[in-house]
Amino acid sequence: MANHKTQRNELPGNQRLRVTEIFYSLQGESRPAGCPTVFVRLTGCPLRCQYCDTEYAFDGGDWWGIDAIVDEISEYETRMVCVTGGEPLAQPNCHQLLEALCDANFDVSLETSGAIDISSVEPRVTVVMDIKTPGSGEVERNLWSNLESLKSQDQLKFVICDREDYDWSRKKLVEHELTDKCAVLFSPSYGQMDPTDLAEWILADRLRVRLQLQLHKYLWGEAPGH
Repeated sequence: MANHKTQRNELPGNQRLRVTEIFYSLQGESRPAGCPTVFVRLTGCPLRCQYCDTEYAFDGGDWWGIDAIVDEISEYETRMVCVTGGEPLAQPNCHQLLEALCDANFDVSLETSGAIDISSVEPRVTVVMDIKTPGSGEVERNLWSNLESLKSQDQLKFVICDREDYDWSRKKLVEHELTDKCAVLFSPSYGQMDPTDLAEWILADRLRVRLQLQLHKYLWGEAPGH
């Protein structure tokens, strides 16, 4: 990153972002799980979920110009790019980055908490949005109006910490008719929830959801940069 870092005062405000890391790995979650992907982890997040595995991205990072980010990604020779955080939409210039990546013909996804308005996200981007469960500690931050902005290719993710979370999530599926909007992912909270239990509950209730395991954690644990 050091060779591409752009200092704060060298670019206009709408052309820079604070970046924690840019790295190449396998996508561990969502529909393209297992695909080689470049990740852009932006710095900062207004939420404090109790299971968060990226607290190191809450602050710090380096200022990067949008063009420099696109150039860095291009070196990895893959079309798959995931913009994540922290909470990437906490930086307003994330929208400019998403547009620039799409214009450069990347296949772009955005991982977002569901607590910030997604209505202005570039429509070519696949949005992977959380619905925060009670076990997250941030259930009150869900911005339910975001559901109206979801596209059919987008995805909703519930991180399930226990049976209470599962039952709450199952009710939300019905209340908001979520499986008719887009793909829905149920992910066991890593280290807190037995994936087998979650699988059995999904089958017993015949839910139209996908069980999602965090592939990268089974491969590399919780080390940054994977």
